Amino acid sequence: MEILAREVSLQEIAGLRDQYRAEMNCQVVHDSLHVREGWTKEFLLEGNGETAGYGSIAVAGPWKGTRTVFEFYVLPEFGAHAFDCFDCFVEASQATAMEIQSNQEILLVMLHTYAHDIKSERIVFEEGLTTAHPANGAVLKENATSEWILEVDGVPAGSGGILYHYNRPYGDVYMEIAEPYRRRGYGSFLVQELKKICRERAGIPAARCSTENIASRKTLQRAGFVPYAHILLGTLPSK
Repeated sequence: MEILAREVSLQEIAGLRDQYRAEMNCQVVHDSLHVREGWTKEFLLEGNGETAGYGSIAVAGPWKGTRTVFEFYVLPEFGAHAFDCFDCFVEASQATAMEIQSNQEILLVMLHTYAHDIKSERIVFEEGLTTAHPANGAVLKENATSEWILEVDGVPAGSGGILYHYNRPYGDVYMEIAEPYRRRGYGSFLVQELKKICRERAGIPAARCSTENIASRKTLQRAGFVPYAHILLGTLPSK
């Protein structure tokens, strides 16, 4: 089979991206890169003249100076040609690195086949349990910028919010607790309440944290989040 890859506009792969997101069925951490002008380049894959899939690389923002593969999708009927498709995509895009979400199975296979110096940057979480942590005197207030402030005895003790710039309806929960109020259950309570707010506003709670941030990942788990993927980095060999 003759496999070809050519650079195209974002609009030309819109239908393929819809299929990719539907199959992922989760928060897609890199989804918003596509709408940041000049940050990505898209490549359509064709097999014997028929659409076979697509691949995307990041070239700006934090990825400036690289050509980093972050999405690669092959239609089921071309699955037997996945390696040939990836070879063609990497050659056409001149990719130098990979940054992937580990639950994208085909791209995980490609990472471990082609890349070296692989490491985990972040852990991705999904909602698993509904918790009922007590407020312990804390009060949650929304401010003018749609961030939430956690107050204890009238004093700001932490803050957090929900980001929707990934693939809706997934909302990325984040928070920070001031040092004097840590290890007292306020972090878990704040995350729990932000999850509730996300659901009430027709969202699906999600979260991420650094692999090394043990305190954050414990807080997320106490608030009912469950880890399901890593953001993995790797370097592609020079041609």
